[in-house]
Amino acid sequence: MRKCRFYIAGVCVCLLLLEGCGKITTEVDNVNLEASTPQRIEIVDLDDAWDTILNNSTHEFIGGHPIDESFLSMVTSTYGDEVIEQIASYANFTSPEIWYQLTGKSIHVLWYDYCSITGIQSYAYDKTYVIDKDIDGDIVLDFTGDVSFAEGIATTAYMDQQMNGVYDCFSEDLISEMQSADILMINNEFAYTDRGEPLAGKAYTFRANPSRVSLMQDLGADVVGIANNHVYDYNEIGFLDTLNTLNAAQMPYVGAGVNLSEARKPLYFIIGGRKIAIVSATQIERTLNYTKEATEISPGVMKCLHPEEFCKTIAEAKENADFVIAFVHWGTEGNANYGADQTALARSFVEAGADAIIGGHTHCLQTVEYMDDVPIYYSLGNYWFSTTGNMPIGYDTGLAQLHITPEGKIESYFIPCHFDAGVTSELSSGDSKYTSIIDSLNLMSQTATIDKDGHISKK
Repeated sequence: MRKCRFYIAGVCVCLLLLEGCGKITTEVDNVNLEASTPQRIEIVDLDDAWDTILNNSTHEFIGGHPIDESFLSMVTSTYGDEVIEQIASYANFTSPEIWYQLTGKSIHVLWYDYCSITGIQSYAYDKTYVIDKDIDGDIVLDFTGDVSFAEGIATTAYMDQQMNGVYDCFSEDLISEMQSADILMINNEFAYTDRGEPLAGKAYTFRANPSRVSLMQDLGADVVGIANNHVYDYNEIGFLDTLNTLNAAQMPYVGAGVNLSEARKPLYFIIGGRKIAIVSATQIERTLNYTKEATEISPGVMKCLHPEEFCKTIAEAKENADFVIAFVHWGTEGNANYGADQTALARSFVEAGADAIIGGHTHCLQTVEYMDDVPIYYSLGNYWFSTTGNMPIGYDTGLAQLHITPEGKIESYFIPCHFDAGVTSELSSGDSKYTSIIDSLNLMSQTATIDKDGHISKK
């Protein structure tokens, strides 16, 4: 893979990382904060700076973390007296952005570094991944709709016949896009198992040989979503095989687990000085119960038909990260129009703290909307997916793309793609299919506009 992703679990690793940081020099006068911020506090010296941060900071300014003298000592020794004094002068603000602007790391990332060094036991270190990559400009996240490597379906058979395997199933520029994204998330719409029996009465059941998990890494995936209605297709034994396969391959996943505690847990990425949370749940099935919901004592997926518990997960993630992305399985199959059930769930997710919502399940594209300032991709549809041994007719699809700017804003994009005869291809802006997809999504959207470059803005 082109990315160096590793989990910081030991103090020594973190110390080595911090020792290499050095001081970051910043033109303080050029810090980009809200123009309407209150009067800055006058700071006399370093002691005054520490005292001001410890006694004057708002809850939001310190990210809700219990910072103390030891934490401030780490920041001061790494970035210098002048930087901590400048940070202190903003301590009565509600925005914590100054930490990032002056150190290159948000308050959540600085707190993570500190906890890693000191080994504070109350801090949750699991499901936190550091992507060691220099970021020059925006952090770019790509998300796909449904992908299946299940045995006995047309797309998998096609892949197995190709000289270059999965690389021949996507256009060269699309492979490049997926592999170059700073974070790529794929909806893993099947189980990894060669055991168990298909769920009785279920029309479509999908499983892949566990060895196929490496294909996710080949595509450049950094995380897969498994809160969907096919990960449990081969009963509990197949579901647990799926979790074990992903764990053995060191492929992060979100939205399911051996119990509710694991299934609901946010997954965090630290990259470019920001901490990004991804949470996932499924509304499906709405009337049936093939896919088991995780409980305190049994394995399954995180469900959000009744969204209270999932909203608690979003709120938890919001307390511990700079951005929260909700990746949800919802809607009605084959319906290009999102429903009132989706908008009601979206409202609850936005109010809980989601900064963007990425949807799937409908097997067809649904449009993009804004709810307040939150972009909602109602459904990305199928990305590379078939249900039987017969190759499906061509369908439109695409990548949802989020840019996190150096100023801490989210910019939304859509990359139109098309599936045909076993291959998903990225479309160029001069292609009539590209224009058709953009025009169709714009026609259906009440609140958003996608321009010719794929950039999405509020109407």
